[in-house]
Amino acid sequence: MKKRLLTTLLTLAMVGSLTACGGAASDGYNVGICQLVQHEALDAATQGFKDALTEELGDKVTFDEQNAQGDSNTCSTIINSFVSNDVDLILANATPALQAAAAGTNEIPILGTSVTEYGVALEIEGFTGTVGGNISGTSDLAPLDGQADMLQELFPDAKTVGLLYCSAEANSQYQVDTIKTYLEEKGYACEYYAFSDSNDLSSVVTTAAGAVDVIYVPTDNTVASNTEIINNICLPAGVPVVAGEEGICAGCGVATLSISYYDLGVATGKMAAKILAEGGDISTMPIEYAPNFTKKYNAANCEALGITIPDGYTAIAQ
Repeated sequence: MKKRLLTTLLTLAMVGSLTACGGAASDGYNVGICQLVQHEALDAATQGFKDALTEELGDKVTFDEQNAQGDSNTCSTIINSFVSNDVDLILANATPALQAAAAGTNEIPILGTSVTEYGVALEIEGFTGTVGGNISGTSDLAPLDGQADMLQELFPDAKTVGLLYCSAEANSQYQVDTIKTYLEEKGYACEYYAFSDSNDLSSVVTTAAGAVDVIYVPTDNTVASNTEIINNICLPAGVPVVAGEEGICAGCGVATLSISYYDLGVATGKMAAKILAEGGDISTMPIEYAPNFTKKYNAANCEALGITIPDGYTAIAQ
């Protein structure tokens, strides 16, 4: 009888222990992060997201952070692994990551970041600012009319502007199409210079540098990962590059009207905290935009090209 009672008590103790462990696990959150590629802007957005969510939830949150190395197919593989592991939330950093996540699950909450235009990325006609369903996030769209104004401020005597972008990135196409209208209204002749991937970037940049006065580059992930190629062609050719964001400008540009990608990640992290810890309804959350934009310049490239930057610009830390 004593042995049987002892066995029963031990069994109950083990069950209680397992239940306690299970309860502790259920209080935690596992967040999958799919980042398209490693470069300064996306890295900063991911870090801001993790910092903000950790500040809100502490050690209750763990991250499964994976990088697709610039491959859209790898994004899909990563997302599928998150779905299989039943993560509590997915951060999709950059447009291809968001597209893969949207295709991979309609149940797990998905927050995008470093995505320029959600309507374009997700092929939503008449997009009004809220995706609905299980998707929301933050946009890295800087005011394109303001970037056109900046280009004119710096290069009022230029005649031709080359629009350099990766044709595989839908939001890059959106940006160059939009700014082209603004620039043409200011009297500039604009020409598209599209490349399909990094393999043909050099030849396309060389052609552009020989034909235009100024090159404009949007927030393009392929460009951001290959700024050295552009700089090594455009700087010796004496062709300035106006960039859509600070990281690209630091690598190959002269000036930008840019956001803080770290702050964008922080905003996304706060959205995640509302969903995970407060039961926030992601389907009603509108896309959030960066509140501040800063005129910045690359001092070394400006000096090399003999460009005098007017007041109101901040030098990019190199």
